[in-house]
Amino acid sequence: MAKKRRDKREGDGLALTQEEVKANDVDSQKGLKVVQNTAVGSVRMSLLILVLIFIGSASVMYLVYRNFPELSDDEMKKIKIPKDMEDAKALGTVLSKYKDTFYTQVLVAYFTTYVFLQTFAIPGSIFLSILSGYLYPFPLALFLVCLCSGLGASFCYMLSYLVGRPIVYKYLKERAKKTSEQVDRHRDHLINYIIFLRITPFLPNWFINITSPVINVPLGVFFIGTFIGVAPPSFVAINAGTTLYKLTTAGEAVSWNSLAVLGILAVISILPVCFQKKLRKKLE
Repeated sequence: MAKKRRDKREGDGLALTQEEVKANDVDSQKGLKVVQNTAVGSVRMSLLILVLIFIGSASVMYLVYRNFPELSDDEMKKIKIPKDMEDAKALGTVLSKYKDTFYTQVLVAYFTTYVFLQTFAIPGSIFLSILSGYLYPFPLALFLVCLCSGLGASFCYMLSYLVGRPIVYKYLKERAKKTSEQVDRHRDHLINYIIFLRITPFLPNWFINITSPVINVPLGVFFIGTFIGVAPPSFVAINAGTTLYKLTTAGEAVSWNSLAVLGILAVISILPVCFQKKLRKKLE
């Protein structure tokens, strides 16, 4: 009898254990669904906030162009974000006509458009860089392009910091992880590394902008590295802008000589890092 009771208790205990395991599995599945639903909700909310910010920024752009001088119907058709060199030439014709008389309005329109494109990673800023060489003296054009690039990239950084993390984790997780590992290896000389990335074409600028806050690149370092790093490529584009009407494609702005110069500058940007590592090994 005692043996039967003991076997019964053990059987009941085993049944309870199996029921607990099943209950835990159900709870785990529910928890996983909650996490997945939360992740989907975060992505949707991030996209919604991003759309609202975009609409607000587009409204500011509209107000800027409302203050532009009165244009003819033919000129109005040319006022658009350039998609190719012909669009850039047409836009340059209109802006150069009004630049002297309405200097501030043209400058503000150029500045806000460039920052807007950089902030939302919209193609077309390369044509504006070329156009700056046609409209303004070289020193002003270079400073303007570097400032617009630095500010626009920083605004894109802040957008990603606010709402971009769920999007990066969902769509760019593996690529961001590899970039994070690269950044961690260069954490002690991060400005040089950002400059190097801006000069070279290894990573697209939009990817650097949206992943930098996710992989903990400080905003100050990001802005300085971007401001300095975009200068060499901008130098090439602005210089090409002085002969805008001889160009037929954006690719003609880049020659083998300019590519060689960019390569040399990229090496120079990373040289202090190499010397620092060698010096550290010697001291150790």
